[in-house]
Amino acid sequence: MSDFDLSLDELRVVARYVAESAESVLPVFETAHPDDPRPRAAVGAAWEFVDGAPRTRLQRSTSLDAHRAAREATTDVARLAARSAGDAAAAAYLHPIAQAEQVGHILRAAASAARIAELQTGDAEAAIEAARRRAPPVLVDVLSRYPPAPASRTPVGSLMSALDAALRRNSAR
Repeated sequence: MSDFDLSLDELRVVARYVAESAESVLPVFETAHPDDPRPRAAVGAAWEFVDGAPRTRLQRSTSLDAHRAAREATTDVARLAARSAGDAAAAAYLHPIAQAEQVGHILRAAASAARIAELQTGDAEAAIEAARRRAPPVLVDVLSRYPPAPASRTPVGSLMSALDAALRRNSAR
């Protein structure tokens, strides 16, 4: 069941964007939990898909493992980083269903990276702007098939909404 077409090539572009976001904050998790390989394995599984491997159980299982690592993390930044890694592996399975919640599978890792930046330096805006600039046209085209990100009161949700709005605004120009 789908509301629109979403090709494997488009999924790979989305997965690349999410994997880049997750990989950028992976050291935050590994500093806090150096003996936990689950988030790195999830990012690795994402890159396998991005590089042309088929979607397999590897992406699903490593995503779940990274999300478990996030729940067990001892700091907020480590939790966000591990969740981003799980999102990277799961991006291979983005659903072509016109639901605003699906936007999280595209943008939550970048928003989490911005939240980590905010917690560490007090500046999320620069990270959101960098994520906006890094988004290729194909990603913005895929994003535009979904409704806007849902309103949120959480810091990551608010950053995700800001990034979503910035990407859509730029594509309208």
